[in-house]
Amino acid sequence: MRSAIGFLLLGALAIGGCDRQSQGPQQANETSAAANAAEPQYGGALDRTHKGEAAPTAAFLDPTGRKVSIASFKGKPVLLNLWATWCIPCIKEMPTLDALAGTRGDALQVLTVSQDLKGKESVDPFFAKAGYKHLKPYLDTDAALSTGMAANLPTTILYDSAGKEVWRMSGDYDWSGEKAAALIAEAK
Repeated sequence: MRSAIGFLLLGALAIGGCDRQSQGPQQANETSAAANAAEPQYGGALDRTHKGEAAPTAAFLDPTGRKVSIASFKGKPVLLNLWATWCIPCIKEMPTLDALAGTRGDALQVLTVSQDLKGKESVDPFFAKAGYKHLKPYLDTDAALSTGMAANLPTTILYDSAGKEVWRMSGDYDWSGEKAAALIAEAK
């Protein structure tokens, strides 16, 4: 029964948010500004309405199968990315998250937490094929994080070193540029 409820909730998230295409500019003058942008941003939307809220306590599995939570990483900023192997925008941003994890090293913990209900069965082959050098496959097979926060996929949330939310990005984003670096620098 629990699996069925999780499956239905995850299905609702998929229909509600994943694979949404970003809208183009609404006015002609926006086109030239977008064309001259120094870096792509994809379709993400920044949300600061949860600033200062404590990280959720929901447990998920680390790459060794041990239960952890955001609190397990307290003491350094955490960039939590909720994604799934079937989510096209999620997959699109993963290489930039991998590069970010490599450039930030120990200064920022980048957690990519899969919301795939099949867990390792889906995620391990995906990671093996993608060949990420810095990301590790964290699993939330109950989709407790995404359903608990009513988050569409992908959603990325920055927590400061005290475990308080700084902002969240709904939708895919290019984490490799100067704008992303400025956003991440907001965490202390």
